[in-house]
Amino acid sequence: MEGGAYGAGKSGGAFDPHTLVRQPHTILRVVSWVFSIVVFGSIVNEGYLNTPSEGKEFCIYNRNPNACSYGVAVGVFAFLTCLLYLALDVYFPQISSVKDRKKAVLSDIGVSAFWAFLWFVGFCYLANQWQVSKPKDNPLNEGTDAARAAIAFSFFSIFSWSLTAALAVRRFKDLTFQEEYSTLFPDSAQP
Repeated sequence: MEGGAYGAGKSGGAFDPHTLVRQPHTILRVVSWVFSIVVFGSIVNEGYLNTPSEGKEFCIYNRNPNACSYGVAVGVFAFLTCLLYLALDVYFPQISSVKDRKKAVLSDIGVSAFWAFLWFVGFCYLANQWQVSKPKDNPLNEGTDAARAAIAFSFFSIFSWSLTAALAVRRFKDLTFQEEYSTLFPDSAQP
């Protein structure tokens, strides 16, 4: 275990962006952030089509507006969640209480697992609606690359959020060990 990386011994120190950027959970959060941008950007830009015969737009995924809405909503909210937890990662070294750190990491575990589930549902939903789409609805194949990109990055997001949850579990175990060590040996230095 690295000396006091998660305990009060390092709290209150100066912000070090180099250390923040090198942490695996920060890298995964940025990757998840980019994936969410790709998903909702693809659907917003090219996920809706219109034909000259019809005066209104329709979703490229089997003309199902719920599929496009789900992809955009999950992408936007995942984007915002990534920003929130990136801010927490910046603030995390200043949290001096181990109990508060545990709460932050527990929320990270729950939120990351929840988003992995939502991306799994989104991937299955978008892939299914794309599979049953009729070629006659899009004879010029407009937006097909964007639709496939949204499906692919929904799939990749499952793994990025799952890995983020796994890393948060590892951080929680480190915090639990440190709390128990501090309770058993209150006068000794942090491990």
